[in-house]
Amino acid sequence: MASFVPFNNKNLNISFFVFRPTVVLVDELVEALKTFSTSTQTLGCVQSSIFRSIHGNMIIWYGAWTKKCSENKEMLTSAVLPMLSNLSGMAILLEHIFFEAYAGESREGISVAKFSTGDIVSMNVANPTAGDINDLSYANLALFRDHFLKMEGAVSGVCLKCQSIPRVACLYVWKSMHFCYSWILKSDYRKTVLPYLDKFKLEMKYDIFRVVFVSSENAVSNQNQMEEMVENRSWKIELT
Repeated sequence: MASFVPFNNKNLNISFFVFRPTVVLVDELVEALKTFSTSTQTLGCVQSSIFRSIHGNMIIWYGAWTKKCSENKEMLTSAVLPMLSNLSGMAILLEHIFFEAYAGESREGISVAKFSTGDIVSMNVANPTAGDINDLSYANLALFRDHFLKMEGAVSGVCLKCQSIPRVACLYVWKSMHFCYSWILKSDYRKTVLPYLDKFKLEMKYDIFRVVFVSSENAVSNQNQMEEMVENRSWKIELT
């Protein structure tokens, strides 16, 4: 089973917790975040994933929350942050943000950007220092629609707008890292992006991630292990 980012915010609120690891063995942080994912289920998190930056020193925890449980985001955040206290010796929490999805495209004919463990995900984030955030959201959408069909190897993509600060983002799921790099190297940023966004005086950030954990896959794995244990136990009983 895969995780996904919806193309709209009708049913789920989505959040990103951004960490900078301070330990040499980043796998330890990933394992701790897997445990954190399990604990958030009691607060209404229905799915979560972990993205690990391929080139940079960054880990992103993605969580999708039911609308009812995340209506008051300040209260939800206050409940979640103490659960991260055991990670203080492994990473620095750089930011935690709620986004709403407002548009998306998929070549699979579905209304979500779907991904599984091992998939490649890229994100670009724009922080404006001038201009209206709604105008920026429309410009971001126009760029997305103009680019997506030209992005060979891009399986799906979604436009996101931050709910608390002026910020927009796009998340893309790729068939492979090769396709992602090919698009980055071929795209002409000055000619295709700046004319749309120049007036906003943006701070732009890009990164490429590998999906290293998906909660739904972990649940299936645990169920399979349990079934295997039951089957093995029954086999042994029959022999004795």
